[in-house]
Amino acid sequence: MRILVVVLLAGLAGTAAASPAPTVFAPGVISGPADDADPAFSADGRTVVFARNSTLMISMQQGGTWSTPVIAPFSGQWMDQQPTMSPDGRFLVFVSNRPIHAGEAKGPAGNLWRVDRQGDGWGQPVHLPATVNRTASTWAPSVAGDGSLYFIERSAPDAPFRLRRAQYRDGGYLASTPVDFGDATTQDVDPAVAPDESFIVFGSMHPGPDAHERLYIAMRGGAGWRKPVDLGDVVNGDGSTDTNEARLGPDHRTLYFSTDRASRPHYPRTAAQAQADQARAAAWDNGRQNIWSVPLDEWLRDRPSQATR
Repeated sequence: MRILVVVLLAGLAGTAAASPAPTVFAPGVISGPADDADPAFSADGRTVVFARNSTLMISMQQGGTWSTPVIAPFSGQWMDQQPTMSPDGRFLVFVSNRPIHAGEAKGPAGNLWRVDRQGDGWGQPVHLPATVNRTASTWAPSVAGDGSLYFIERSAPDAPFRLRRAQYRDGGYLASTPVDFGDATTQDVDPAVAPDESFIVFGSMHPGPDAHERLYIAMRGGAGWRKPVDLGDVVNGDGSTDTNEARLGPDHRTLYFSTDRASRPHYPRTAAQAQADQARAAAWDNGRQNIWSVPLDEWLRDRPSQATR
């Protein structure tokens, strides 16, 4: 069952436009009663890797529906989160606290690892170099078409997360550089970059007593970025919950994101409606984190035809 919330939202050009309503992704299968987030799709869109309770799960399309997820062969022993697929589907980057060296009890709380696709299977995860994993708090990867990596890190335990980019060149990563949209007090997280880097969706939280993360989109303008645009209440909700963990679908025009928003029963209701509400809550709609999707067409009308770096 899908929840539709429709409001009017101002588009990038400043004119009011009917924004499409987000829908929950594969309710009861991918989005279930646990915490689910971060779908990473194969290039053909027929395989998805996602995070469920700090374990990476895999599901495949079978006859137009998604199969019951199973634990990825390289996951389960450690806390693994935030998978993202390269646009060509050749490899996956994810966050893990697994040991970097054999014999260690565990690794940094959050570092980035890469695992390559090998036929119908997967290789062994490899820890990314120190040009990427500069600290023990490196999270939320996103891979551009040329292999360059966007991610977030914090400089101190009490510092806000900031976006960074590491250029991929000659088989390795150059030193990362900041991707700044806010000031020093703004927390920017969870980048989802287009393969050609013509736009980026990310979460941001401005300081305040009731602050929550909301999703923004920014278009490339020359060598820099235009001012980010809030995706509005249709995507972000009423501000009472976080909306984050941005990912792009295999078409690179559909946004997937995570939120713990839940629907509210309407009273009075019929016996059939009460049964439906109970079934939905048992399947997924219980206030835990779920995956939602929405097309980005309304925001991509001004998208540059080709990124310029």
